[in-house]
Amino acid sequence: MSIAELGAAARASGLALRGALHPDPEDGAPEGTGTLVLLGPDEPAFWPIFTASPEYADGAPDPLDRWSRRVIGALAEAWDGTALFPSDGPPYAPFLRWAEASGQAWPAPVGLMVHAQAGLFISYRGALALPVMLDLPPAATHPCPACAQPCLTACPVGALGPGQAYDVPRCQAHVASPAGRDCREAGCRVRRACPVAQEGFQRLVAQSAFHMAAFMQNYRP
Repeated sequence: MSIAELGAAARASGLALRGALHPDPEDGAPEGTGTLVLLGPDEPAFWPIFTASPEYADGAPDPLDRWSRRVIGALAEAWDGTALFPSDGPPYAPFLRWAEASGQAWPAPVGLMVHAQAGLFISYRGALALPVMLDLPPAATHPCPACAQPCLTACPVGALGPGQAYDVPRCQAHVASPAGRDCREAGCRVRRACPVAQEGFQRLVAQSAFHMAAFMQNYRP
C-alpha cells in the first residue's frame, strides 16, 4: 500500500488526493489513525463520472453528497480505513485544520482556502482515516506570497475581500440578480481569478453552475 496506489484508485473513481498527514492527537482524527488522506474532485475527469452516476440522475436531494458517501465509502472498505465527511456532525470534522496540516493548502488573503494545485477551487468531498503510516508527499509551496492576488478585487459586490468575513447575504443577493448572471452560470469570480486555478485546475462551467445552484437553493430575498 502506498500513497501513489491510493491516488490511482481514487482517480479511477473521479477523485484525487488533495493532501495527507500523520495526525497528532490534537488534530481530531479517529483514534488509531496512522495516515489521514483528503480527497477532492479530480478535474476535469470528475464531472462526467459524477453526472453518469445514479445519484445525479435520481432526482433525490443532495446527489453529490450521496455520491461522495458511496464512492469514498467503497475506497475506505477496500483500504481497511474509515470514511469521514465534512457534513458529519455536529461535532464536525476539522477538515480545514487537516488541509493546513497536510502542507498542501493555506488560508488565502481573500479568506478562502487555497490549494497548491486546485487554487481557490479546492473542495474536500471526504477523507480516509487509514490505520497504516504511509509515506507522505512533500509539502508544497504557498502560492499566494508570490502572486499578484487578483482574487482581492474580483468580487463585483465586495462580498469577499481582505480582512473581512464572507458576506453571504450580499453574495447571494448579487448572484440572484440580473447582474449576477456571470457568477450564477460560470462560478464565483473570486475563485476563477486565482492564477493557480487557471493554470493547474480545470473545472467545467456546468459543474460551477451546479455548485452555484446548490449555494442558492435556500436563498430568500
